[in-house]
Amino acid sequence: MGPFKLFHESETMIDIFRIETWEQRYPALSAGFTTRHGGVSGGAYATLNCALHIPDDPDCVAENRRRLARTLNVPFESWTCGEQVHGNRVAVVTSRDKGRGRLAHEDAISGADALITNEEGIWLTSFYADCAPVYLFDPETPAVGLAHAGWKGTVAFIVREAVEAMKQAYGSRPERILAAIGPSIGACCYEVGHPVIDRVRDCMDELGIGRAERERVLRPAQSPEKNKLDLQELNRQIMIKAGILPVHIEICRMCTSCRTDLFFSHRKENGSTGRMVSWIGLNLQESGA
Repeated sequence: MGPFKLFHESETMIDIFRIETWEQRYPALSAGFTTRHGGVSGGAYATLNCALHIPDDPDCVAENRRRLARTLNVPFESWTCGEQVHGNRVAVVTSRDKGRGRLAHEDAISGADALITNEEGIWLTSFYADCAPVYLFDPETPAVGLAHAGWKGTVAFIVREAVEAMKQAYGSRPERILAAIGPSIGACCYEVGHPVIDRVRDCMDELGIGRAERERVLRPAQSPEKNKLDLQELNRQIMIKAGILPVHIEICRMCTSCRTDLFFSHRKENGSTGRMVSWIGLNLQESGA
């Protein structure tokens, strides 16, 4: 499970993972990832679907989000979202953006798949059902970032763009940034064909990734026309090339496709499923919850 620890909140009946190692060292930080349990959504979205861009009842989604906010003792008005278009745009989030997307997907920060901020009381969030959630934390500034890394965003270097944005906006030094990759589909379940394989190879060529690392990212599959893709390992390599120290990168190896008892999985559930939410923010519990 790596840096993530599972908690059951008896008052709200929500099961969540928290990045306990970070939160213990830095009490002003809140960061974690939801499961599929503890909400009010029904059918394919049962029960803690937190995304508004899928055809769940928006009132149920709003209640699920409010339940999570209450569980974390965070002001719901702090909940801030990007649009998530599987691209590589990074949004620098300020108090003017606080709360965007919390009640309507159309109000989310346009075109953004990564969000960064150095302001207290802003709750960065994004949504997942197999893609990799990538957390960035610069304790020196301090500043935080959150990147939605599906295969398209990964090969477009969304995580590298987020690191660069933190350097430019806040003076963050990559060697000081802590990084974590949350639960996502594992290579055990993620078979891909062309053109995904070609795009991943092009990405690794651009980065100058060595043979041993390449073999960890793209592994043999039963069909010679396919490979098993380790999305987490590819993002780890991208972070290392961006200057993040390997010892500062932690990974949760739980596979969302294997563990549909805990997680929604777009691939395992044939596209009809809910979304977990990742979150990160500074000093949220002291900001008036």
